[in-house]
Formats: sequence, C-alpha cells, structure tokens
Amino acid sequence: MKQNIQQETTEKSQQETTKSPQQETTKSPQQETTEKSLHEHTENLRQENADIPEQKMDKKAIVREIFSWVKTIGLAFIIALFLNHFVIVNANVPTGSMEDTIQPGDRLIGFRLSYIKEQPKRGDIIIFTYPIDEEETYIKRIIGLPGETVEIRDGKVYIDGSTQPLTEDYIKETWIVENDGLIFHVPEGHYFVMGDNRNNSLDGRYWAQEAVDYGLVDTVEEAVQQAYCFVSEDAILGKAIFRYYPSVKKLSNKETTSE
Repeated sequence: MKQNIQQETTEKSQQETTKSPQQETTKSPQQETTEKSLHEHTENLRQENADIPEQKMDKKAIVREIFSWVKTIGLAFIIALFLNHFVIVNANVPTGSMEDTIQPGDRLIGFRLSYIKEQPKRGDIIIFTYPIDEEETYIKRIIGLPGETVEIRDGKVYIDGSTQPLTEDYIKETWIVENDGLIFHVPEGHYFVMGDNRNNSLDGRYWAQEAVDYGLVDTVEEAVQQAYCFVSEDAILGKAIFRYYPSVKKLSNKETTSE
C-alpha cells in the first residue's frame, strides 16, 4: 500500500514537471497586449533617441544657412560702400541747367577713376563739389582747360584768342543770357565749366558774384583772383558716364573743337 502511494506521488510529480514548461510559455491575451504595448513604447523611445542627432544636424544646417546669408549681405554692403566711395559717384540732378543732355530728376553714375591715367578733357561732363559751398555737388561741362583764356562773345566761346569759336551742338537753344563780353583766365590745376542750358545755368560765369554774396570775398575781382570762378582738379568727384533713371542713356562727353 505504501509503495502504491509513493508511486502515484512520483507519477504526479513527473506529470507536473512535464506540464510546467507548457504552462510557462502559455500567455494570456492581457499579457500579450501588455508586452506588445511595452515593445511599441520601447521602439518609440529608440526612434526618438535616434531622431535627436538628426534634429541637431537640422539646427546646425539652419545656423549655417543663416550665417551664409549674413555673410553674403555683409560682403555686398562692403562692396557697395567701397564702390560708392572709391569707384562710382551716384548723383541726382535737381535742376535743368544741363538740358537737353540731362533732364531734371535724372540719376547718374559717374566714374571716380576716369582721371587716374588721363586729364579731364574739354567737353567732359563732370561731377564736382561747388567752389562756393563744398557741401553741394554740381554737374557741368568742361569748357576751359588749365592755362587757357576763355572768351565769351556774341553767344560763342573762343579759346586763346582763336578766330574760330567752339563747336557746341549740345547747347539747348540760342544762347542769349550772359553771352557776351566775358573773359576768364583759367588758373593751372583748374577748369572753367558751364551748363548746356546756357540761359538757365548757375555756372562759372556767375560764381565770382556768388562768392561776394556768400561773404567769402569783398569784390568780384578778388573772387576771380582766388579762383572761385573755376573748378579745381581736386574738387572733381568723377566723370559722368551714363544715366540710369528714368531710363538708361550714355551721356555725351564730346570733345568740343573750333569750327
């Protein structure tokens, strides 16, 4: 009897041992759902951690792009500043003193380096600081060169006693204002200039009186002696090359000659 009980106990223990692995691998639906959720959560964490370097890379790329734009804009500004101060002159024309060559409201570009290797020529349109007030910028045409004598007689210009007047086909209309009995001896290093609209141009013909009116000198003769009638070479900012507003036009820098 004791032997039978012991045998049954042994068999029962073997059966439980046999069933144990099967029971351990068997999972309830709730367990499977929990494990699946845990797995998905773990994968999400891994993905988020994997995205962190990419996000950092994106931020670095954005910073590099912004820096690139800032550098480009800064370089463009420096170049524009350099060009404006050392290469080109940007001028706005407020009056009609250079009509019909240049109209009021025209915007011009002048070249500062035009006279690095050559001297200004008769007929050049120049941008310069006004001798009476250096805060102002003027635009006129060169008529008399350094050392020359300019005579204005009957609406014509004569150089150094020539019997033939200059050919000036750029003049707007018949010249009737301040067109006779004027003689100017151009000092060395200076130029005598006038506007193409001779009947309405505040140019070298009037600057001696302007100097008196401004209180710079006491008499017209003194103004002439101090070269207020002329543009010094140092006062020339550049040679007017073309108009860019309201339309593009190359300016007529003609070398005037005697007829």
